[in-house]
Formats: sequence, C-alpha cells, structure tokens
Amino acid sequence: MERKYMERAIELAKRARGFTSPNPMVGAVIVKDGRVIGEGYHERCGELHAERNALASLTESAEGATIYVTLEPCCHYGKTPPCTEAIIEHKLAKVVIGSRDPNPLVSGKGAAILRKAGIEVVEDFMREECDAINPIFFHYITTKRPYVAMKYAMTMDGKIATRTGASRWITGEAARNHVQTLRHAYKGIMVGIGTVLADNPMLNCRMQGGIDPVRIVCDTHLRIPMDCQIVQTADTIETILATSTNEKEKIDQLIKKGVQILQIPEKDGCIDLNLLMQTLGEKGIDSILLEGGGRLNDSFLREKLIQKAYVYLAPKIFGGEDAKTPVEGIGVSLPEQSANFKLQQIQQIEEDILLEYIAK
Repeated sequence: MERKYMERAIELAKRARGFTSPNPMVGAVIVKDGRVIGEGYHERCGELHAERNALASLTESAEGATIYVTLEPCCHYGKTPPCTEAIIEHKLAKVVIGSRDPNPLVSGKGAAILRKAGIEVVEDFMREECDAINPIFFHYITTKRPYVAMKYAMTMDGKIATRTGASRWITGEAARNHVQTLRHAYKGIMVGIGTVLADNPMLNCRMQGGIDPVRIVCDTHLRIPMDCQIVQTADTIETILATSTNEKEKIDQLIKKGVQILQIPEKDGCIDLNLLMQTLGEKGIDSILLEGGGRLNDSFLREKLIQKAYVYLAPKIFGGEDAKTPVEGIGVSLPEQSANFKLQQIQQIEEDILLEYIAK
C-alpha cells in the first residue's frame, strides 16, 4: 500500500467541499501494476459516489486492481446504487479504506460484503487524515444535529467592535474573502436578532461559484424589521426565522415574503437552543456557521453546542471597556469553569491570522 494514492483520494474528495451535504466528501483512486487507471470523487449529493465515478473513468480493465477510497463503500440503495456491487462487478482484487462509515446503513457491512465476495479489504489506512475530511458528516450522522462552528473576527485586545458599535472592518479583505469559503462549506449560517438590527447583513456567499447557506435568525420576540435585507431576499435565498412568539399578523407577512417560521419555546428568556438544533437537524441542516455576536455565542457555549471555532485575529487594538467582545453574558466565576478548545490549525492571511480550534 502506498500513501500517495490515498493522499490523491483525499485531494479529490476535498474538491466537493460545500456541494455534498448531507453526504460526506469521498475520493477514490484505482491502481493496477503501479499505475493509476481511474479516479473520481463524490461531486454532489444525489450524484454518483466516488467509487462509481472512479470506475467510470477507467482507462483499462479494473480486474485485479486495488481501489483506495477515503470512506467505507456503501452497500445500500439510496439515491444511487451500492458501490460494493460495482466493485465486485469490476472484479477488483483489493479495497483500501480510510475512514469507517458510522452510518447504520453501512457501518462495517460494506467491508463485510466485499470480503464475502473474496476481495481483500484493508481498513483504517491513513484513517486520521481521512477522518479529518468529514467532521460534519460524522457528527450529523451520529447525533442528527448540526455541527456548529462559531466564527468571529477580533482585534488584538479581543474586541469585535468599537465602543460605538462600529465593526467594519476589523480584518482585511483577504480574511473577509476567506469567510466566504466557510459560508460555502456550511449548510446554514446563524445570527441573532441583535446582529440583524445592528448590521442589516445579507449573509449570502460571495465566493465565485459558491452556494448560499440557509440563513437562520434567532429572534425570540420577533423584532426583525420587514424591510431588512434578509426578509427582502427570502424569496431567493432560503431563510429560517426561529421565534418564541405567536404574533400572527407579522408571521403571516414574513411567510408571504418567503421566510420559514420555526416556533420554538423559550428557555431562560431566549429560544431553547437544544430544541432548535434538534429541529434544524430534522430539516436536513447538517452544519451551521455561527456568526451571531456575543450574546448568541454565549448561549451556544453555555449549552455546549459548539464543535469548532474560527477566530480571525487582526493586528489592531480598539480599547474601551464598553467595546463589544466575542462572548458576552455574565461569564464564568472561575478559570476551571471555562469552555475548553484544542488548537487545530494556524494560518496567516496577509496581515491577519486565522486560528482554528475544536471543542474538547
């Protein structure tokens, strides 16, 4: 077995970032006598899986060949037929698997079917690298709740706005463009009503060829203005508003504009976030980029609903005891009560720095 073939499969899988939800990103490379004779990846949800795309690209017979695939091949009928069938039909001799599939419809069954057909199966090859492609899929398939990534930009002294509330711009253009790649990669984007009232954002994806995320607004008391950009464009970009009120006249107006309304009970004076996550998961929202401001960030952290954090750090200092910070609320009493994260990656984006953390 050679790492370069699985590395190529991982590279292929990543090309589909943002296009496969709620499916995983998967890549496959077929090797025969030391030569790559086919490769492919799962390009979009509902289209052929990586293995079938790789087989469709064959330059010669795959009989006796080895396929490197980043995730265990599926063995069930969904929107596409099982990949195990195609592997067996093409008489491959060996299957090298990176990640195990926690989907109950697969979960070891794919590997077992291949072995029963007389095919050699190697599992967990470069598993850590392959697992790193699909944290969203693994979380969603096992919990049925969205994978939540908190994102904010702050100054060196931890401010997300000046004392007057001005926040445009903290980071440079390159960092702001990088944010658009995240909006493309995550199924939904969420803010609180405070952000809508303060900034009147569009929350769309401005990356060329990108997909707009589903916009989700937490608005406990239904304060959203009818003339804000989000409401005015709800007929073209999927928009969900979660509220705890039953103000029929305004709800009807919002629905006519194309806004989907989720009525979620209150908990401690704001929307019950755990119930909201369950409801959004049931609607097929597998991931959320949380751009919500200090209060919403605090609420998510207190409920332990954050899986990842993107922190953009700008080489600026605002100062001011009244200037807003990324997490508000009353905070913890003691250091040992903190929400803890593990540093995953550091990236310099021109003058700014992106820190990526995963929750412990």
